Amino acid sequence: MSTLTYQQALDYLYGFVDYSVERSYRYSPDVFDLGRVQKLLSDLGSPQDSWPSFHIAGTKGKGSTSSFIASALRAAGYRTGLYTSPHLLQFNERIQIDGQPISEAELTDLVERVQPAVAATAGLTMYEVVTAIAFLHFARGGVNCAVVEVGLGGRLDATNVLLPLVSVITSLSYDHTHLLGERLSDIAREKSGIIKPGVPVVLAPQQQEAEHVVERIAKERGSDVILVGRDWLFAPVSHDLSGQSLQIWSAWEQPMMDKFVETGGDEEWAPPRYEIPLLGHHQVVNAAVAYAALKVAADRGLTIDEASIRKGFQQTVWPARFQILSHSPVVVVDSAHNRDSALKLRLALDDYFPRQRVTMIFGASADKDLPGMFEELLPRVSRLIVTQAAHPRAAEPADLALLAHRHGARVEIVVPVEEALRHALRTQRPEEVILAAGSLFVAGEVLRAWSLVQPSLPASQVEARA
Repeated sequence: MSTLTYQQALDYLYGFVDYSVERSYRYSPDVFDLGRVQKLLSDLGSPQDSWPSFHIAGTKGKGSTSSFIASALRAAGYRTGLYTSPHLLQFNERIQIDGQPISEAELTDLVERVQPAVAATAGLTMYEVVTAIAFLHFARGGVNCAVVEVGLGGRLDATNVLLPLVSVITSLSYDHTHLLGERLSDIAREKSGIIKPGVPVVLAPQQQEAEHVVERIAKERGSDVILVGRDWLFAPVSHDLSGQSLQIWSAWEQPMMDKFVETGGDEEWAPPRYEIPLLGHHQVVNAAVAYAALKVAADRGLTIDEASIRKGFQQTVWPARFQILSHSPVVVVDSAHNRDSALKLRLALDDYFPRQRVTMIFGASADKDLPGMFEELLPRVSRLIVTQAAHPRAAEPADLALLAHRHGARVEIVVPVEEALRHALRTQRPEEVILAAGSLFVAGEVLRAWSLVQPSLPASQVEARA
C-alpha cells in the first residue's frame, strides 16, 4: 500500500518543471532531451515495448482522432490504453485503460514506484515523468494496444520514444508558433519528427506547404504516406444535433463509387457508412483519419473488422468538442483555442444554429493568437462575455476586452468562469445560443460549473437536456 496520499502524489508531480504553464521557454534539445526519457523508461523496464501503439501528432484533431481509434479498438476486444493531455476536469483523465481513468490509488502507487528511477535521472520535467507513469500503467494493466497523443510538437516530445504500428498526423495549423516556428512548413517539420523509419504515416488533408514537408521527411525515412483525401476518401452523409454520419472508401474503390453516385445508389456495392456522435465537419475528417490509421494497422497485423470500427465510432466520447450541454436553453462548450479551430467552430455554429444569436463566454491563454480567434468568431457573436480560467497562462479579461473593442464588439467582463455562465443564463434571450470557447481550461471549468448551475435553472429551462 502506498504511503502517499493522492494529493501528495499530485504535489510530487507538479513539483517538476511543467512547461504547459510556462509562458516562455525554448523548444530545443537542450530543454527537451529524449535521452532523459529513454533512460528513465529503461530503468523502469522499458514498459513502452510491451504493447503495440498508435502515435498521433497534429495541431488540431489529435485528441478526437485518438478517441475514435481507442473506441474502435475497445469494440474489437482489445484492452486499450489511451494517453492524452492536458486533462479537462481531473488529472487522472490523462491516463486511461478501456475508457476508465487511472484510479487515485494506482496513480499514487505508480508515483512511488517511479521515484527511485526519477531521482537517478537529472532534469526530468513533469510531462516526462507522467509519460513514464502512463506507459508503466499500460504495461501493468496488460493492455493489448495503446493510443498515445503527442503533447507538444512531435520531434522532441516525451512520447517520441515509441516505435508504433502507425504514426498519424492530424490537421496542421498555426499554434505554439513561438516554439515550433512561424511558418507552416516549420510546424510540419516538428510534427513529422514522430515518423519512424519504415513505419507508415497516415496524414490528414493539409495545406500544400505542410503536405510537401511531411511527404519529403517520410520519403527520407522510407515510410509510406497514406493521405486521407487521396488514398482514403470520405463524404458527410447527414447530421443533426444528436450526431452525424459519413461514408469512407478507398482510392481503388473510386470507380465503384462513381457508379454508385451516377445511379443514385442503385448498385450492389455501396460505401460503408459510419455514425459518429461528435459534431462539426472537422469531426468527419478526424473519423476518416482514424479509419485510415486502423486500416493501416490491420495491414500490419492488427485484427479489427468493419463491425468493430462502426461500433467504436458510434460509441466515441470526447467532451468539450462542440458539445451540446443543453437544448433548452441552448448551451454549447468547445475547446477551440487557435484561429483555425475558431474558424471551424464558427462554421459549426452556422451549420447547426443558422441565424440564431450567439452569446459567447470567452477566455483564452495569453500566448494564443487572440486577434485571429476574434476575427473568426466575433462576426458571428451578438454578445461577448470575457472571463478568466484559473490557470497561470490565462489572459487578463481587461486585455481581452480591449482587443474585442477594436473589433467593435460590446463586451462584459465576468469572473470567475462559473459566474460568467450563470450571468449568461440569467440574461439569455429567446432562441439564443450560449457558447463557451477559447481554451480547454475554460471549457473544463464550464463543464464543472454546469453540474452546479443546472439545479438553479427555472423548470421551464430544464427540458430536453442533451
